[in-house]
Amino acid sequence: MTTISTASEKARAHLVRSMTDTGALTSPGWTDAFRGVPREAFVPSFQVRHGDQVDTVTAQDPSFYTTVYQDTSLITRWDSGGTAVSSSSEPSLMARMLEAFAVTDTDRVLEVGTGTGYNTALLCHRLGDDQVFSIDIDPELTTTARQSLAAVGYAPHLVTGDGTRGVGARAPYGGILATCGVHRIPAEWVRQVRPGGIIVTNIGTGIVALRAAGDGTATGGFLPDPAAFMIVRPTPEQVAHRAASYTALVINGTGRDSRIDLSDVVQDSRGFYRDLMEGGALEVALTQYDVLSMHLTAGDTNVYGLVHPDTGSWARITPTGEFTTDVAVGGPRDLWAERATLTAQWIAVGRPGPGAYTLTVEPDDAHALRHDEPATTSWRL
Repeated sequence: MTTISTASEKARAHLVRSMTDTGALTSPGWTDAFRGVPREAFVPSFQVRHGDQVDTVTAQDPSFYTTVYQDTSLITRWDSGGTAVSSSSEPSLMARMLEAFAVTDTDRVLEVGTGTGYNTALLCHRLGDDQVFSIDIDPELTTTARQSLAAVGYAPHLVTGDGTRGVGARAPYGGILATCGVHRIPAEWVRQVRPGGIIVTNIGTGIVALRAAGDGTATGGFLPDPAAFMIVRPTPEQVAHRAASYTALVINGTGRDSRIDLSDVVQDSRGFYRDLMEGGALEVALTQYDVLSMHLTAGDTNVYGLVHPDTGSWARITPTGEFTTDVAVGGPRDLWAERATLTAQWIAVGRPGPGAYTLTVEPDDAHALRHDEPATTSWRL
């Protein structure tokens, strides 16, 4: 068994008080779980981002416990292209998701994305080992997580496999909690949750909590604040696309050119470009989830780029005045038109956050997004 130090207990208690004060933790069950599970047992070494800098922290560092119990994401694995693929997520976000994961103490649950095993341990603490099933695509992660969980006294059911398929042999579940992001809610998740059961996951730029109706549909709203997890991987060897790989295509591409006047669309052109590239609109995140964004500068010239690697589509946006911009697009998709239209619509209704939306997953796997303020707008995705 892992020996828990006084420094760990003090740092953990401080984090729990902080999350309670901010409202991230509200229920006794999950508060007890965060108070009782030592996060350091699952992250003996990790990396932390500070802007563009990445620092490595190990158990030998004097600041180890202070850093472990910061409310930040601790990165534990990268793919061969340099993209982070596993981490211990920001504790306050984990807490808000667990609070939204409205299951009973007797429910059997499935966690998708075992990762380090820390969130798995929180589930075990609250629900009991035998009620917790967890799946991850990476056998090294499930092996390490099993060892870390055992070291602090937990023995849930761990499975190595494709989390988007769930674990049908042990269904139905009272709830499925995904600690990874998805572009669409897998139909298997809806089928494997009992009627009235809950699915909590990151999709787009938000965290949605869906209730299954038992007829192949699931509906629910989003937590108020934006959030994004690492996207679920189809294989352990997958290497994520990186925007920097497509800089030459955006800069040198020859395509269909036009000059766009934005004066009738936006009042703040700088804000429009920021919104355009950051993809803050939930409808943008759900329709252009596989589009990469980049911002390049050459002297006083700004160039914004969009790339869809799977089709080779791209867009180059070069502002030429306060409300005019030159746009070049190539490939089968007009990425500029798609994003500019959705972004302008989002700005027009007041830039609503994720909490303003509801999502319905339909039996044919279609997704319907809706928000009702100031007027009802719907998108069938």
